[in-house]
Amino acid sequence: MSLRSLALIENWPVPTAAAAVVRADGTLLGTHGQAGRRFPLASVTKPLAAYAVLVAYEEGAIDLDEPAGPPGATVRHLLAHTSGLAFDEHRVASPPGERRLYSNAGFEQLGDHLAKATEIPFAEYLRQAVLEPLGMASTALEGSPAKDGVSTVEDLARFAAEIQAPRLLDPRTVADAMSVQYPGTKGVLPGYGHQNPNDWGLGFEIRDSKSPHWTGASSSPRTFGHFGQSGTFLWADPDAGVACVALTDRAFGPWAAEVWPAFTDAVLGELRG
Repeated sequence: MSLRSLALIENWPVPTAAAAVVRADGTLLGTHGQAGRRFPLASVTKPLAAYAVLVAYEEGAIDLDEPAGPPGATVRHLLAHTSGLAFDEHRVASPPGERRLYSNAGFEQLGDHLAKATEIPFAEYLRQAVLEPLGMASTALEGSPAKDGVSTVEDLARFAAEIQAPRLLDPRTVADAMSVQYPGTKGVLPGYGHQNPNDWGLGFEIRDSKSPHWTGASSSPRTFGHFGQSGTFLWADPDAGVACVALTDRAFGPWAAEVWPAFTDAVLGELRG
């Protein structure tokens, strides 16, 4: 089966795009574009980094509720963007747990914390714990755990299958990661303004009833994933039983806010039809 809706990426105002849809059992329902081309992921790096942190948790190297980051914060706070750290600066802007302050600095402190705990550089730990076991040979972390990953649609389709039907982690750990952490927390969703609540799991954003949003109008509230400033996204919709990856080489902007939701609705509509 090849989804016709994936061809809609040809109409996107971008130099290059590639996309794929994958079922929870790993079945690739379709790809379009250069699925083997490497793209900068920007913040789609964060779910990969979060998965490595969760592996470290299951291995006993760290605990989700141990201190990490600014005073009073924990690994869980950092994963859920409630540590109080500012967006791109290593300074405290709010007490832990009070606001959903989306923070690249928080993920950088997560990476440092895990590297100290395991005595393995974070990029290497990610490779050994997540990328290698999933066969993601074209994926690498080339700097910050918040934003410096590079990957292909082929590789991310493997990760998209993993987050739907975990093999590297206990399904209960993944269910926790896809559950709202610190419910009722307000905050700004980058590119989409203030959301109340601004629900987030552990390294994954949760759609819930957010509006406006980068997923589709027909996406279930349980949809989780991430988008990146390099014009990239990954979502998984448990109700539909599928995940979708799209990578481009044009920075996120109004064009993405316009075409991404319609694309997602077309994909979900074709699957339901």
